[in-house]
Amino acid sequence: MVDKEMIQEKIGEAMGLERAAQKAVQTLDSRGLLKPEHTTKLSKMKEEAGKQEEEMESIVQDLTNTDGFDSSTIEEKATETAEKASQIMQTYLGENPDTQEALEFLCLAEGGEVTHYEVLSSVAKQVKNRKFGTTVRSILKEEKRHLDLCTKLAKRNASSE
Repeated sequence: MVDKEMIQEKIGEAMGLERAAQKAVQTLDSRGLLKPEHTTKLSKMKEEAGKQEEEMESIVQDLTNTDGFDSSTIEEKATETAEKASQIMQTYLGENPDTQEALEFLCLAEGGEVTHYEVLSSVAKQVKNRKFGTTVRSILKEEKRHLDLCTKLAKRNASSE
């Protein structure tokens, strides 16, 4: 039996994390915590996250029409998750963050996204709409690349300091 409530919650959380990751890159850059070489690579990642968010919004509309999902429930969870992630970022960075902490926070954020998309991928077979699983797997693949990028940047930054 499909646990529609849980799937809606996980979709909302994934979408909220997409929004939070975009905001984090923007915030960290505007605070001067990212070096120019980081900004170039992370801007591309931020752009991809924006496209992923649009893909998820589109699939939510499909799921609303084909599987009876509630888009407002998903949106509420997305908003709540984005707010929580922003609070976590503020707590994690503290008063005087440096570049290393900023990059490590992005690793944390991307790891959270990977986990949520892994969960969605595992439950996708419960959803009638096949486009959902295809979209989730495609985004998951991209999120793994994002996590790898952030990890490499953090490691490179740590070894150069």
